Amino acid sequence: MSVAAARGFSASTLLRLGRISNLPTVWTNVIAGTVIAGGMRTPGEIVVIALAMSAFYVGGMYLNDFFDRAIDARERSTRPIVAGEISAGTVSWIGFGLLAIGVALLIPFGLAATVWGAALAGVIVLYDIWHKGNALGPTIMGLCRALVYLAAGVAMTGHVSLALMIGAFVLAAHTAGISYAARQESLDTIGNLWPMLLLAAPLLAALPAIARGWIEPLAFALLLVADAIAVWLLAVRPAPGSTPRAVSGLIAAISLVDALAVAWAGGDPPLILACAAGYPLTRLFQASIPGT
Repeated sequence: MSVAAARGFSASTLLRLGRISNLPTVWTNVIAGTVIAGGMRTPGEIVVIALAMSAFYVGGMYLNDFFDRAIDARERSTRPIVAGEISAGTVSWIGFGLLAIGVALLIPFGLAATVWGAALAGVIVLYDIWHKGNALGPTIMGLCRALVYLAAGVAMTGHVSLALMIGAFVLAAHTAGISYAARQESLDTIGNLWPMLLLAAPLLAALPAIARGWIEPLAFALLLVADAIAVWLLAVRPAPGSTPRAVSGLIAAISLVDALAVAWAGGDPPLILACAAGYPLTRLFQASIPGT
């Protein structure tokens, strides 16, 4: 089937395609991954790592729309490619170009970081091509977020520690739960709620740390409340649009997962609070630019 192609495109179209409202969750992923890894870099180098991960995320979102354009024509006719706001070819060039930029930005951090970045780019493309109708789709999406931790951590230290692996696994589980919910978004309904148990992975992993001080239980409580609200929306659906609202809230809650991860790793309270601030910042951005 053919999809209309626009002769020009607006900044609004580019921002919506990239789901840039969710970028704070990527930045907090970088903070958490670097803290868990335990490495030391200058603020400027951390900014470069964050830019690389942002390029991966936005590029992946562009390619998601590129590969989903036929399905969107049937189910989501307002998506920019289907609506004729921008051509599919332009979207694909931008998407692949951003993935290449992400890998290039990691080159100064060494071969290991570059390889992990290339792995992230590859898994992003795999997800975008193969997630529809694929039972492993949520797992692949979880792996994408896990690789952000791993690539950022390796850029900091040059190696993968056990703590970094645990943090990446927990983030992957939480993200897989979000991905399952997002699969039902176009129908504004949800089948089985049992995959939502994956959302509990960060809470269970952090249980041993919540008695250490005041910031750890605070981070724990914030994530628990955010997840509980989203699961309630998914289970009860009190009004039309409850599922998309729940999915957007769960995406924003990734920053709270990062806050809890930093607390678990013994990070400084300012860094924990910086990650937690990603939640309201993402929700604020989502009010103007849809996060899904």
